[in-house]
Amino acid sequence: MLYTEKVMDHFANPRNVGEITDADGVGEVGNAKCGDIMKMYLKIKNGVIEDVKFKTFGCGAAIATSSMATEMIKGKTIGEALKLSNKAVVEALEGLPPAKIHCSVLAEQAVKAALSDYYTRLGVDPTPIVGTVGDCEACHVH
Repeated sequence: MLYTEKVMDHFANPRNVGEITDADGVGEVGNAKCGDIMKMYLKIKNGVIEDVKFKTFGCGAAIATSSMATEMIKGKTIGEALKLSNKAVVEALEGLPPAKIHCSVLAEQAVKAALSDYYTRLGVDPTPIVGTVGDCEACHVH
């Protein structure tokens, strides 16, 4: 399986790893069956994602997509972060092998799960804003 230099870089030197203890939103997606689990932490101020951290248990592609996704939403508004698609993450990484595309879907879902949690903590129903956060649909690929 061939990975791009960008994927290798984000796998070897992942950005924004860790957790935020006083996070405004925390989302966890994935399942033990496919072996990829992502947890994302958001610090939000005035509608802007000031800080984002992640912890991912999974393959190199899962770590690389988590890293890239956090880089892409850091400093952005919630609205911009909600537009983050798995396709945009794959493009930013300059491609992923077909068998690893589900990792980028997980990264997108982790961002949405953390934003759902943020709205829930505010007492706002997240579904009309964030949509439904699915589980790893593509995990049956393995």
